[in-house]
Amino acid sequence: MLKIDELKVSYGGIEAVKGISLEVPERKIVTLIGANGAGKSTTLRTIAGLVKPAHGRIHLQGEDITGYTPDRIVSKGITLVPEGRHVFPDLTVLENLKIGAYLRKDDLEEDIRWVYDLFPRLKERSWQAAGTLSGGEQQMLAVGRALMSRPKLMMMDEPSLGLAPLVVKGIFDIIKEINHQGVTILLIEQNANMALQTADLAYVMETGRITLSGPGRELMKNDAIKKAYLGK
Repeated sequence: MLKIDELKVSYGGIEAVKGISLEVPERKIVTLIGANGAGKSTTLRTIAGLVKPAHGRIHLQGEDITGYTPDRIVSKGITLVPEGRHVFPDLTVLENLKIGAYLRKDDLEEDIRWVYDLFPRLKERSWQAAGTLSGGEQQMLAVGRALMSRPKLMMMDEPSLGLAPLVVKGIFDIIKEINHQGVTILLIEQNANMALQTADLAYVMETGRITLSGPGRELMKNDAIKKAYLGK
């Protein structure tokens, strides 16, 4: 689905991503774990077209999308659920969902029903201002809004950040269900235990470089991973 070759990204003369290569297989869940400042979010933002790479190529299903604008990236089938949710607080739940489909010209009703089936809580609060929702509900809305563009690949930046453990489990259940319905997932997550349990494939990123990769559950058995990320 997605292939990155020798990607380098710099901010103000500092190289944040130092020549990484990775692949995201179609219909799989892939996670990128690592400490704050490792370059994970920069990688997602570069794929999404929000940051221009200094070097390297990004391919989606064989098409070179390096340097495409964000709206063109979305039209190609990639969407990003940003860290911190970033819902539009003064707009209703339904209005936020419709914004997620801003590039589409067709009927949205079927997709709105799909999102409401995934997140019944959002249906209950359809006419409520997004800013009045709980953190967990806002995360559901951010995911639902991203799904409204009918993505092939959904990227998620810290979906569990600041949420209660029970809510986190619910969010990961939804991630698995979305994947089961055919959407490929690329996930950044501080909760390494949950991420590795969920992911088909995992990459460990440290100071701008990929240092380790493999099946998520296999990496959970790695002593270095246990010590650095699982608190064992």
